[in-house]
Amino acid sequence: MKHLKSTLDSATVALTALFAVIAIMPTADAFQTAPTWVGHRRPSDVSFRLLAPSDLTVSLLQRGRWKTSALFVTEDDAEMDDAPDDDSTSEAASSDDDASTTLSSYKSNLNPRRSFAPSSRIGSSIPAPIDVTMKFGGSSLANSERVDRVANLIRERIRPTPNENGEVLETPVRPRAVICSAMGKTTNSLLSAGEMALEGRVDLEALRTLHLGTCRDFDLPKRTAEDVENLLNECEDMLNGVRLIQELSPKSLDQLVSYGERCSVRIMAARLNQLGVPAQAFDAWDVGVITDDNYGDAKLLPNAIENIREKFSQRIDPNVVAVVTGFIGHDPRGKITTLGRGGSDLTATAIGAALKVDEIQVWKDVDGILTADPRLVPNAVPVSRVSYEEASELAYFGAQVLHPIAMQPALAADIPVRVKNSYNPSAAGSVIDKVGDPSRMVTAITCKRKITLMDIHSLSMLGAYGFLSNVFADFEKHKVSVDVLASSEVSVSVTLDKKQDEQDISELCDDLSRFAEVELHRNRAILTLIADVGRSSDVLATVFRSFSAHGIKVEMMSQGASKVNISFIVKEDQIDEAILKLHQCFFEDSCDVGMIEGGELKLDSV
Repeated sequence: MKHLKSTLDSATVALTALFAVIAIMPTADAFQTAPTWVGHRRPSDVSFRLLAPSDLTVSLLQRGRWKTSALFVTEDDAEMDDAPDDDSTSEAASSDDDASTTLSSYKSNLNPRRSFAPSSRIGSSIPAPIDVTMKFGGSSLANSERVDRVANLIRERIRPTPNENGEVLETPVRPRAVICSAMGKTTNSLLSAGEMALEGRVDLEALRTLHLGTCRDFDLPKRTAEDVENLLNECEDMLNGVRLIQELSPKSLDQLVSYGERCSVRIMAARLNQLGVPAQAFDAWDVGVITDDNYGDAKLLPNAIENIREKFSQRIDPNVVAVVTGFIGHDPRGKITTLGRGGSDLTATAIGAALKVDEIQVWKDVDGILTADPRLVPNAVPVSRVSYEEASELAYFGAQVLHPIAMQPALAADIPVRVKNSYNPSAAGSVIDKVGDPSRMVTAITCKRKITLMDIHSLSMLGAYGFLSNVFADFEKHKVSVDVLASSEVSVSVTLDKKQDEQDISELCDDLSRFAEVELHRNRAILTLIADVGRSSDVLATVFRSFSAHGIKVEMMSQGASKVNISFIVKEDQIDEAILKLHQCFFEDSCDVGMIEGGELKLDSV
């Protein structure tokens, strides 16, 4: 009996130890709050408790159940798998105490793996998150209502809402950076304020109303409102300096317009924090955006991408959204510069390339890249995919797409750029990548108006040596740029856009007249088809059938080194009809002259 009793005692001790090990499990609260780390809970983030032996069996039955997949899970885990994230308990920060909450306390709220555990549980249907940069322009941030909508849009992208079946169909994102332009027309207002200061008047009341009113609308922390007001006061002081000295240099002008973006990011970061998304505002130079000193049209320095990468690595927690100013940077001496056209987009793509994100998102006020200007063509539709080269040509010839310079970092890093509509986030948008959609004959139609056509005819004999070199030397001398060019042995035709200075054009004509006859034709327009030039015979046949039928005269055309661009010069009063008719042919299946495909005329679409 003693031997039997000893054996039973040993068995009891062993079973008690076994149950004690099994019972060392997170509490229900720990399951709700502990973050996940690469698919597992970090021991340092999980609380443990030991159950008394008498509680073991009851506890195991109450705290867990067996799934058909043979995975043992807690009831809390099962509820978290099926239930959407609930942000209803988030309260707006309305005091300095709220604003001073440390960033580290937010970390578990932002990391998509922690927030949604998209791949942390076996059998989970939630897609894994992707790293992105997101850029929002002035129209997306026009007023407090739009700022709020964009902030909620960002949160919704981080924490997508499941459908009625509990499925998350949209890929969650981790925004490494959100690039914000100035609110609404703030940049234009600042430029106007500079002009007024030169006339002896300083007035920033409209901008104070917009920005400080937005702070009050959201009841932002006092510190944020003070930061914004200090920036506006500094801007006003600068304008008073302009008023007194009656001078506004390009360097001063760059500093003046910088205040819009600097106010915008502070408001956006504070609003995101209110919504439970940890965010911090940064001026672009604080994250490594360095440029040359060409004020008004600065370019990123060659080491800017690496500099951005280092700054993010040293200063910015990847689980905190860096809200960064667009359009501005610092030169090597620490002076504020502004990037040229497409500057905010360039900031977004440069940061995206530096951080090697999965996707760069540019949020605008249209559903992506459209087949034509919707203000002219009501039936214009979004294009799902375009190549970098196609997007560059579209942007250069008038379409509201990323500027070619802005796409260079994305192209070099081979990162797709998605153009989305902040007013209609559910729209798929357009993706710009290296491939595009090779199956299309024509991708889009765009145009540039108010063009001057210059015809230059040599006065020398046929085949005179040096004619073209002399022409281009004079263009270089007067800094006159060309959009479209067509040439022969003794003549050159070029187009000059409306931005060219008339005095420069006049002096250029004088110099050219030494060896050529020059004719200027005003009020012209460039109609550009972004098309597969490998099928240019079919494209051109359809175009000229339409032009001929509707009396549209082509004064010049160009199909040069670009493999995606065919351009026509027509009179400006004919450009609208030309675009409408071609759009019907290539995109609306209602071509009134029939389409040429594979060398054959097809009239069944009429």
